[in-house]
Amino acid sequence: MPNSEIELAALVGSRICHDLISPIGAVNNGLELLAMAGTGSSAEMSLIGDSVCSASARIRFFRVAFGAAENQVIGVPETIGILDDYHHNTRWNVDWALKEAQRRTETRMCFLALLCMETGMPYGGTITVSASGTKWVLTGRAEKLNIDAELWSVLATGQAAVKLRPAQVQFGLLPIIAREAGKQVTSQILENEITLSF
Repeated sequence: MPNSEIELAALVGSRICHDLISPIGAVNNGLELLAMAGTGSSAEMSLIGDSVCSASARIRFFRVAFGAAENQVIGVPETIGILDDYHHNTRWNVDWALKEAQRRTETRMCFLALLCMETGMPYGGTITVSASGTKWVLTGRAEKLNIDAELWSVLATGQAAVKLRPAQVQFGLLPIIAREAGKQVTSQILENEITLSF
């Protein structure tokens, strides 16, 4: 039995992602078979293929961010693969500076932090992920930021002063998961830079 409502919600997230990835993989396999048969080279098939790849990448990313973490470890190649696929053809570039496999709990917090940073950097930018000991630091640089102060205050307090929309759920979830891991989320916002650490 899950220990908290957060764990139960994470199991729901894992279940949804798991159940969606199989049919998306089947569609991708079908596209590959059509391509081998010589009928898969049209612009329409290319659009379907790109959409399937994008959906698969998003599900893999969301499974880490919103799914159950348990005591698993995620290797560097897998993490970079998820991030590269998720950010393919987007406005953001993520530089994963960590050289060793990481516990899924910390990677989950990092992915939630990335979603927070992307909200504050809607026009794109570069985000660097690094760690020193047990402290993780994400630094985002962009020509233009769009910061909602009330929304960002949720990271420090864990209490939403405003009602969160579905696209903002990471702001409510990250401080709770960090607190359960014995960590505190801190943020610093400058004119063209956001730093999040936990």
